[in-house]
Amino acid sequence: MIKSLPVILFIFAGCQSESVNINSEGTKKDYTQFVNPFIGTSKMGHVFPGATAPFGMVQLSPQTNWQVMFDTEQNYNPETYEYCAGYQYKDSTILGFSHTNLSGTGHSDLGDFLVMPTTGNINLEPLKNADGTKGFYSKFSHKKESASPGYYAVDLDSYGIKAELTTSDRVGFHQYTFPKSDSAHIILDMVYNVYHHNDKNVWTFIRVENDSTVVGYRQTRGWAKTRKVYFAMKFSKPFLSYGHKKYDKARYNGFYGRFNEGENFPEMAGRDIRAYFNFNTEDGEKIAMKFALSSVSTNGALNNLQTEIPHWRFEQTQQETKEKWNKELSKIEVETLTKGDKINFYTSIYHASLSPIIYEDVDGQYMGLDQNIHTSDGFTNYTVFSLWDTYRALHPLYNIVQPSRNNDMIKSMLAHQEQSVHHMLPIWSHYANENWCMIGYHSVSVIADALAKGVGDFDVQRALKASEQTAKVPYFDGLDYYMQFKYIPDDKSHSAVSKTLEYAYDDWCIAQIAVKAMNKTVEKEFTNRSEYYNNVFNKEIKYMAPRMADGTFRKNFDPLDTYGQGFIEGNAWNYGLYVPHQLNKMINMMGGKEIFSLHLDSLFTMEIEDKYIENHEDITRDGMIGNYVHGNEPGHHIPYLYNWTNQPHKTQERVRMIMETMYQPKVDGLCGNDDAGQMSAWYIFSSLGFYPVTPGLPEYAIGSPLIKKATIHLENGKKLSIIAKNQSKTNVFVQKVLINGKTLKGLSLPHSAIANGGEIVFVMGRKPANI
Repeated sequence: MIKSLPVILFIFAGCQSESVNINSEGTKKDYTQFVNPFIGTSKMGHVFPGATAPFGMVQLSPQTNWQVMFDTEQNYNPETYEYCAGYQYKDSTILGFSHTNLSGTGHSDLGDFLVMPTTGNINLEPLKNADGTKGFYSKFSHKKESASPGYYAVDLDSYGIKAELTTSDRVGFHQYTFPKSDSAHIILDMVYNVYHHNDKNVWTFIRVENDSTVVGYRQTRGWAKTRKVYFAMKFSKPFLSYGHKKYDKARYNGFYGRFNEGENFPEMAGRDIRAYFNFNTEDGEKIAMKFALSSVSTNGALNNLQTEIPHWRFEQTQQETKEKWNKELSKIEVETLTKGDKINFYTSIYHASLSPIIYEDVDGQYMGLDQNIHTSDGFTNYTVFSLWDTYRALHPLYNIVQPSRNNDMIKSMLAHQEQSVHHMLPIWSHYANENWCMIGYHSVSVIADALAKGVGDFDVQRALKASEQTAKVPYFDGLDYYMQFKYIPDDKSHSAVSKTLEYAYDDWCIAQIAVKAMNKTVEKEFTNRSEYYNNVFNKEIKYMAPRMADGTFRKNFDPLDTYGQGFIEGNAWNYGLYVPHQLNKMINMMGGKEIFSLHLDSLFTMEIEDKYIENHEDITRDGMIGNYVHGNEPGHHIPYLYNWTNQPHKTQERVRMIMETMYQPKVDGLCGNDDAGQMSAWYIFSSLGFYPVTPGLPEYAIGSPLIKKATIHLENGKKLSIIAKNQSKTNVFVQKVLINGKTLKGLSLPHSAIANGGEIVFVMGRKPANI
């Protein structure tokens, strides 16, 4: 069990009016009441509690600490990892509110445009001043903090200011209630970053257009090599004066030396800048601020601002965004055994709807991978593709509940490929940058799964060409060796076994795309490549294992160790079970169904020493059951593999146990990084009773549903009802499955049974049954 901090489970905004969504019974319901944005904000979840719209460009959220990645001797600071989303529930300080945040990732970036309201003498140091006195941060209490979808509020106790935040798709809307003061300030910190390092800011620019409008941009060099974000900021009240402090020393400043640039000068430029805007306030006076983003220009940001929020009615925007969330949340209506289960389910939908994000202005313009301005044609452009994580379950989930949006995401990937100087589909991309994180080329899985399930109107021939080109870039991550040796030699490239396994699956996906494109030549080529996983299977020890360029397997190989053994964030015991496209063959290679089932039993029950996992930030005890790591993605299919043995009831038992122990409605309720929604997507699928073990096939593995009943409102207008008869905490075993009254034979649920609507009934019982 995961130990938790004491926490109030339901922390929701109080000043909200009731939203209306019509459910299947024709009654009005507010689904946002079942979402707790604080779930996962403690420890490993790496999610943020702030305000955002579904898939919105703005993630307006509190930042509770500032960790610099490297010390003065360039040693990595491991505490940086805790703040991938800028927030940790254990903290009692707030530095301000940033407008961009990643959700659930295991590495990070962003944190753009930190805004902080203060009173008293102007103070521009966030943590502490040179003399050791307090910086501009504020103390706060969770008792005076609340969050719900599209809304966040907190009392800044150090200043007596109440902060409230909401957003539209591209605009953050701040509302600050001040005390009486003749020295009220709003600070714009252009220095602060998530995953900050001293060279991260390349350039910042601020331009004061008038006494209430400010525009600018910042360019950074972090996880994204060259990332530029523009902004436009409007205040509801004119500021009296303003100024800034520049932290970098300009070697040459031209003739600007004739001005006092630090005060009331309308241009501010430098690498590291903090600006401030001064006000007088009455007690209880509210100052609102709208802050729009654009990847294109400050004019684009101004247009986004004026188009999306042309007024100053904070509650109206809050309510509109709440209604957007209700539209997304109500796509799946559930009845659950407990209120906690319902909170987990809808919070998972919430987390699964935070990214990828819209990445274009209201006029369709966006910054492309080639750093030129493009206009989307026939699609909405998206970014933040954490594909090593999300191809497994998040994008398959979108093929059920978000098919049009997933279609746009695939078109965004194809646009990325056209703009790529490498002619590659996204690997892990964000903000017009490829960051090359993790392994594989899993865009092809997203494409193959959409085609298998009849989703999208993207050009199949174009998709095949893009996939084929991606898989043949010789200098990408050992692909030259993969094509030469038909596996990746361990003495030529790191994580060689994991790469070989994932490339083989991706190549199978390309073969499936070729089938849809009716290209026999490419189909044959990549079907052959999809067999390369065989070449890293050591028949003597019955493990996938690192193999050298001379054809021999590495000596002194430890199948338990997760570090330096040919696997990335895993070991041979768990990551070695990754052949999703040929599971029966993999099981036979490993000794057959009975032996493989025993391997799975041992995986879930064995003890593993700390020395085997201590070198990985992403593998912790919180997310482990024996040697099974649910807190990280490579093993998410493993509990379902009993379906390919003679003991499928163990899948049902394990899946229910994982849902009960690894997901809980509290701040540390996520057992690992949510990884851009993948962890949540696993829970959603598993709660419904099935899971996409092999994206690219139009079928799902049967598990054990946690819900009592679910109604999925499909985009095609049809409805699917999923009913678990005799459901209880102890009745975890599926006795039979009925599709529209007919008994399902076997353990695979066809996608057509979902897409066509109708009724799926799981008959549950206390004892295992043959189905």
